[in-house]
This record gives sequence, structure tokens and C-alpha cells, in this order.
Amino acid sequence: MTAASFHTDSQGDQCALYLGGRWQLGDAPDGDALQAVVPPDCQHLDLITEQLESWDSSLAIALLQLARWCDSQKISLNTDAVPQGLQQLLNLATGVPVYQTEAAEKSGNAITILRNAVKQQWHELRDTLIFVGDACVALGHWLQGRAKTRRVDIFFFIDQAGPRALAIVTLISVLVGMILAYLGSVQLRQLGAQVYVADLVAIGMVREMGALMTAVIMAGRTGAAYAAQLGTMQVNEEIDALRIMGISSMEFLVLPRLLALVFVMPLLCIYSDIIGMVGGAVIATSMDVSIIQYISQTRDAVDWLDISTGIVKSIVFGILIAIAGCQAGLNCGRNSDAVGMAATNAVVKAIVYLVVADAAFNILYDKLGI
Repeated sequence: MTAASFHTDSQGDQCALYLGGRWQLGDAPDGDALQAVVPPDCQHLDLITEQLESWDSSLAIALLQLARWCDSQKISLNTDAVPQGLQQLLNLATGVPVYQTEAAEKSGNAITILRNAVKQQWHELRDTLIFVGDACVALGHWLQGRAKTRRVDIFFFIDQAGPRALAIVTLISVLVGMILAYLGSVQLRQLGAQVYVADLVAIGMVREMGALMTAVIMAGRTGAAYAAQLGTMQVNEEIDALRIMGISSMEFLVLPRLLALVFVMPLLCIYSDIIGMVGGAVIATSMDVSIIQYISQTRDAVDWLDISTGIVKSIVFGILIAIAGCQAGLNCGRNSDAVGMAATNAVVKAIVYLVVADAAFNILYDKLGI
């Protein structure tokens, strides 16, 4: 057997890299040595292995390094002539792009960074609008009874998003109610009007905090879960299998999750409102406000219009959380790192959506005099 050898032959910008001999770990050249013999004006590189006697992973590693170098240098690499097993290894290794840190992705001058950022935001906005459009079409099919959405899936996700979230919703709501009552009592006590703590807590929970805090909880709990579930299915190619079978992922996967949140969020919002008022009562009764006074003030402070404003918010918040979570999951990459990124993106997007939507609702209610 002869030692590993290689040389190049070039005609213009067409080059051929000849590999021969025995390529074994410890004796074989690395990818840097192969790169060094490629002419600088090369635009197309063919790999020729007719003289190759034997090879192991050392040759695969060297060719992988060469392939990545050619990709960075915009050189077309032709591996059709290499052994089939080696081709499969290279295809497998180059099938997943090399992970790049955020700093590396943002390298370049300021104009390039700004242009890329604007382009990325535009693509994300376009993808979101397309996703919302597809969801509306799927919802229309469901209302007409033509969607491939299973009722059992809807009940399953209602159970996951509703009853199983009561504990965390209870804890956060009672604390928010206590915080509102405490902040109000500090100021109202100076005026001898601490009985109006009940008004502050009731209106604050019903119109704002009940819907918003419930939505934030669901964004971190359910939205991230949706992204992780669909992202894992994307990694395992289960979503590709559904498409091959002619099953719409929007109808089969997204719609049950969306409908579950639409059904659950108003109920959780009402529950959060009540628990928040209970938390406020705990603080109010410790400040010379009787429980009868607290209940009477609460009953007079809110009406059905106030309650309906919070419920409408909660429904819209549920839709936004489902869109953020499901879109991040379906757009997930093909590796485990991408699943984590999808869950993170789902939570961040959902919270941004919630804050913007809440501000829009408050402005709208103010203009309408509600």
C-alpha cells in the first residue's frame, strides 16, 4: 500500500483534485493541506478518487473541511466521483449548517447590519401574515365541518391549557390583587378613604390585570409548550410525513391549539379576576375595611361592560399566544438547538404581541368612552 497522496490539475478556473493511496488516521493529510493546493483562481473543483486504495474517517474529515472552505470561497465542489459511502457521510455532515453565534451573524459594517435587520423583520412580518391567513382559512374549513381537526385534540389541549394552569394562575392573581390593594391603601389611607381600595382592585383586575397577567402566564407556559411540541415534530420529520399524507398541519396541529386557548382564556381571565379580588380583600380587611364593605364597594365599582372589556382582551390574547407559539414551532430548524430557540422566540414574540395589543385596546376603549 502507498501513503496518502493528492495533487491538483487545473485548466482555467476548472480544477481537479486527485486523491490516491491509503488514507488512515494518523498518516493522512488534513483539510488545510488540501486547501493549500487549490489554485486561487479556481471556481469549480472536481474530486477524483480513481487512485484511492483505502480510506477511513480521516478522509471524510479532511473533505468536510475542504467542502466548508469551498463554500466560504464560493467554489463549486463536485463529489460525484468519490465512493458512495463517502458521499453519504459528506451529505449527512453538510446537511445541517454550522451553528453561528449571533455576533458572527451580525458581522459587517453598520449599513449591512441595518439592511439585514430590516430585511429580516420584513420577512418575519410577511411570514406572520401568511401564517395568520392560513389559520383563518383553516378556521373557515372547521366552521364548515371540512377541516381535519379532531375534537379529541381540542379537548386534550383545553385540559392542558385550562385546569392544569389553575395553580399558577391562582398564585399570580392573588399576589397581583394584594399588590394593587397595598399600593392603593398607602395613598388612600392618608385621605381616610381606604374603603375605595375595593374599587381600585376590582377595576384594576377586571379591566387590565386579570387578562394581562393570565396572558403572560399562558405565553410562558402554553405558548412555549406549543413551540417545543411542534419544533420536536419538525426535527423528527413528523410534520413532513403529515404533508406527504395530504394532511394540513394548520388544520391538524395548529387549529386545535388555537381553539383551546380561545375557549380557555376567557374562563381563566374571569377566574383570575375573582382570585385577584380575594387577594385584595385580604389586605383591605387588615386596614379597617370590613369584608361587607369590601364586597359592597366591589359590587358597585364594576359592571358588565368592565367585565366584557377584559374578556374580549383575553380572547385576542389567546389567539396571539397560539399564533406566536405555533408559528415558532412550525418554523423550527432540524436540530435540538433550534427547538430551544423556537421556544424562546415564541415567548418573546407573544409578550411583545400582548403588550402592543393591550396598549391598542386601552387606546380604543378610551376613544370609544368605554
